[in-house]
Amino acid sequence: GGVKLITGTLDYGQGHASAFAQVLCAELGVPFDSVRLEQGDSDLVHAGSGTGGSRSITATGQAIVESAALVIAKGKTAAAHLLETAEADIEFAGGRFTVAGTDRSIDIIELAKRMREGKMPDGVPSSLDVDHTATDIPSTFPNGCHVAEVEIDPDTGVTCVVRYTGVNDFGTIVNPMIVAGQLHGGVAQGIGQALMEKVSYDESGQPITGSFMDYAMPRAEDIPMMAIGDHPVKALSNPLGTKGCGEAGCAGSLSTVVNAVIDALSDYGINHIDMPLTSERVWRAIQDAKQKVA
Repeated sequence: GGVKLITGTLDYGQGHASAFAQVLCAELGVPFDSVRLEQGDSDLVHAGSGTGGSRSITATGQAIVESAALVIAKGKTAAAHLLETAEADIEFAGGRFTVAGTDRSIDIIELAKRMREGKMPDGVPSSLDVDHTATDIPSTFPNGCHVAEVEIDPDTGVTCVVRYTGVNDFGTIVNPMIVAGQLHGGVAQGIGQALMEKVSYDESGQPITGSFMDYAMPRAEDIPMMAIGDHPVKALSNPLGTKGCGEAGCAGSLSTVVNAVIDALSDYGINHIDMPLTSERVWRAIQDAKQKVA
């Protein structure tokens, strides 16, 4: 026996197949490896709004929690029939329906199997299947503090990010490894955008950075080891208390890295350089500042 979970499209952030399965397992008490996820199939999913906004775990998590409650309600009705007791006497915990005050119980997977195999009387559901769409899902607002330490060679303008630290409030964290990976990847993107990524055009408007041979992307040597920490405060707007995390690494690192460079160059009287802060731009800013002093 197993559980099939059908969802709409995933986006970045905590919205990952394993995180969805974790939520369902916590609600229904079923084994993690019994959950099979199907996503993004328009033949199966009748509602959705596409990918984006770092809200998968909030939107889908809410749908899972609400769906699980519907499953449990149907299960209590069926379990009451099979265990020959009143529905009000049925309790659910740890994946089992139990007659209160007794040791008589039935596992949710076994209950689903018996419901499908046997004919249920009128008023008793014949399966635990539910089809539910969550609505009125509010936005969430993560926050955090990021700090970058940079070193700049004034003779060449080459800038290196030598240390990076980020502490974030993503609300309830369902899967810490996924969240850490999102933050690492986002910071790498931010460093690339802040220091090297630039689309260039020729005089006719033709882009001349059409491949990674011409468009600079950050490599492993450009990204420092990161120290990350969590300071979670549960969101009150959704049942899991989650907040988005997909954009946090990039959003935080852009201003953090640029401000660190400007701070390092403040002795020259430099207070602004347009991104990307390439070695040429940094070098020219230093030279221009020296000429003004001279």
